[in-house]
Amino acid sequence: MKELSSSEIRQMFLDFFAQHGHKIEPSASLVPVDDPTLLWINSGVATMKKYFDGSVVPENPRLTSSQKSIRTNDIENVGKTARHHTLFEMLGNFSVGDYFKKEVIPWAWELLTSDEWFGLDPEKLYITVYPKDKETRKIWESLGVKADHIYEDEDNFWDIGQGPSGPDSEIFYDRGQEMNNLSEDDPENYPGGENERYLEVWNIVFSQYNHTPEDTYEPLPHKNIDTGMGLERMVSIFQHARTNFETDLFLPLIRQTEQLSDGKKYNDNSEDDVAFKVIADHIRAITFAIGDGALPSNVGRGYVIRRLIRRAVVNGKKLGINHAFLYEMVKTVGEIMQSYYPEVLQNADYIASVIKSEEDRFNATLNDGLALLNQVIDDTKKANHGEVDGATAFKLYDTYGFPIELTREYAADAGIEIDEAGFEAEMTKQQNRARQARSSAKSMGVQSDLWTDFKEDSQYVGYNQLSIDGGKVLAVAQNNQIVDTAEPDGGLCAVIFSETPFYAEMGGQVADTGDIIDNHGAKVGRVTDVQHAPNGQNLHTVELSKPLKKGARYKLVVDRTRHLKIEKNHTATHLLDQALRNVLGGHTQQAGSLVEDHYLRFDFNHFGSVTDEDLKKVEQMVNEQIWREIPIETVETDINSAKEMGAIALFSEKYGDRVRVVKIGDFNTEFCGGDHVTNTNEIGIFKIVSEGGVGAGVRRIEAVTASDAYDLLHEKEELLAQTADILKAPQVKEIPHKVELLQEQIKELERQNESLQGKLTSQQANDVFGNVLDTSKGTLIAAQVKVPGMQQLRQLADTWRSKQLSDVLVIATAVDGKANLLVAVSDEKVKQGIKAGDLIKAIAPSIGGGGGGRPNLAQAGGKNPAGIEDALSQAADFLN
Repeated sequence: MKELSSSEIRQMFLDFFAQHGHKIEPSASLVPVDDPTLLWINSGVATMKKYFDGSVVPENPRLTSSQKSIRTNDIENVGKTARHHTLFEMLGNFSVGDYFKKEVIPWAWELLTSDEWFGLDPEKLYITVYPKDKETRKIWESLGVKADHIYEDEDNFWDIGQGPSGPDSEIFYDRGQEMNNLSEDDPENYPGGENERYLEVWNIVFSQYNHTPEDTYEPLPHKNIDTGMGLERMVSIFQHARTNFETDLFLPLIRQTEQLSDGKKYNDNSEDDVAFKVIADHIRAITFAIGDGALPSNVGRGYVIRRLIRRAVVNGKKLGINHAFLYEMVKTVGEIMQSYYPEVLQNADYIASVIKSEEDRFNATLNDGLALLNQVIDDTKKANHGEVDGATAFKLYDTYGFPIELTREYAADAGIEIDEAGFEAEMTKQQNRARQARSSAKSMGVQSDLWTDFKEDSQYVGYNQLSIDGGKVLAVAQNNQIVDTAEPDGGLCAVIFSETPFYAEMGGQVADTGDIIDNHGAKVGRVTDVQHAPNGQNLHTVELSKPLKKGARYKLVVDRTRHLKIEKNHTATHLLDQALRNVLGGHTQQAGSLVEDHYLRFDFNHFGSVTDEDLKKVEQMVNEQIWREIPIETVETDINSAKEMGAIALFSEKYGDRVRVVKIGDFNTEFCGGDHVTNTNEIGIFKIVSEGGVGAGVRRIEAVTASDAYDLLHEKEELLAQTADILKAPQVKEIPHKVELLQEQIKELERQNESLQGKLTSQQANDVFGNVLDTSKGTLIAAQVKVPGMQQLRQLADTWRSKQLSDVLVIATAVDGKANLLVAVSDEKVKQGIKAGDLIKAIAPSIGGGGGGRPNLAQAGGKNPAGIEDALSQAADFLN
């Protein structure tokens, strides 16, 4: 058998299908774009949904990719099995309505067995097929696959609910009897069973049915192919590895962990081996996730990253690594994956800084968690409960990052158990919350061919002209049907013209609006929205006032004023993007944008907040480019030439062979298909309205330009003028001085007020402290006083303690419908067992509240001031 590296296997797969007419799709970001149904990209086909449901027609119906993916549904199993990972690569080839079984099955066999390619021994390959899919079985047999190497399995039907579905065929590799972990007569000892001998390496899905909302299976308008081959599994075969972890994808990470550990070695101890595997697996996922813009947090994707970091840190402690170490492994991940993912090494310093910050934070938290766990174990043993309750175990897991197995291990050492059922109940509640937070949108839409087969060319001319005469109607639809004439009383219609000046929404820029006019000058309808049809034409949504006919020609007029405002904001967005990179660092990536006519919104990935100083620098830098009067240059070129120009590309966008590049002098160059001004001076002025966080590691800036910026500044000027008038400042520039004088006056009044309050408190102290009550456990002073709040109660307690006026003090006050209660106990009585916390807990219910504190001082708050008298009475009862 050939010995191939992981990079050679990946490239060989892609090269094979490229030779068979497939376009190689780059690995998309792990963070899904415009897909609220997914937390992460979890398969190769996840990035192809728009092609399979017909919403977009690809330039080439044959596609292939090596897609990085994350699955987190059973993180706890990572390291315990031979092939379970959070991050993995899925090799795949896809056909969107092009080839089908007769092409894909021979290609799969050729790739696997041909000496020119993988060159695997055909005798070691086994196939499973869906029992009713006789055609697939015959094709395999025609290729020379023996009948006893083909198994029928009812599970060979791919169906994820509503959307494309169909039978599939899986390919297994026989790793030999030495890898068998089952007896010969075990029912799972066959290709497709749960065993270690037969390794599934490829799944070919024949997507030929629509699973409809009515739960029926209807033939697809176009049959598709979707395949998936796990790269890690294939590497384990070619590198003769018992598990995926003994391959060039993981071993360098395991060796580095050995060096970082306290003398631990991989393969020396099965328990340690799990820790090595968890660390190697998790650092890959963490590195790629952060590199693609996700950041640690307490929600969504950020929670997953935080959890992975914490699991890796805990497993590091098992190996004797008691300091931050994961961040040191980022460059190793980058070096392993450099051939296909060079961006990891390029961003290694930034990724490492994020991980280091999170590690440092968790190491402090971990110590707190250990302290809590030890306290819980002590309390449980004292109470003779016999187990740690599930809610506490889940708090350790959720708040402090303790895996349940770690809590179980610590508890077992102390001879107690965990309430597993209670823990699982809390876990289920959290999972339900997460599911409810996820969109209810369909995972993949039912395929529709209303516009899929419409392929006539339509040209966008809006870069140069905003109105045209004679735009011909190529097609029109109303009520989801293609019609020859759309009527005003039939509702909105969708229209494709031969050429159009109307921009279709894309890249954050909103669609143009405007009018459709007939050859008599009469208005036929209003264009309210423009989107892209599956084959890329601009699809206009029109509100009709007169009938609109297929084949007729109309004058199309874009709302010019609105369009020019959008242009200004779009160019300003490019300037803002570059300014953020320059000021905050090259790691800053666009995470979304919206370019409207009256404002722009720009989301970007950034770890931490943006200081006021940096925000001012960004705004100043954008305005400097506007005032430099830089001509805007647009170039259409091939994608490689664009990259050589230094053009910035977005992970979220797919680019064809020809791309449009927008160049703003030597300041910024980006891939962009949108509309822009011809010179930065047309923007006039740029003003940031707001900046803040909108998600885990995602910041948002909203800004305005031109007349909207003027309006904003004018509004602020009016506000300053009103403020000056209120402050009686002759000029606006004197406002700060006037405010300073007011602040000094306020401070002086506060000082006077505090002095008066102190005198009043002292006067009350003389009245209160004179009434000492004898109880069986010591002397007591208990009274209600009239002071502003808890601070004054504490001042009275300080006076009481310094003068040693009684053994116990209980004082209360009522302020604004609320009650404050304070208990103080002398040090001598604390030693005798009288604790302020016990007393406050006993009397606080009377004021409708609760509290706590130290043994010598405790306080409580409540919503029932009328209960103060009862609380004071109960204090005396408590001491008798």
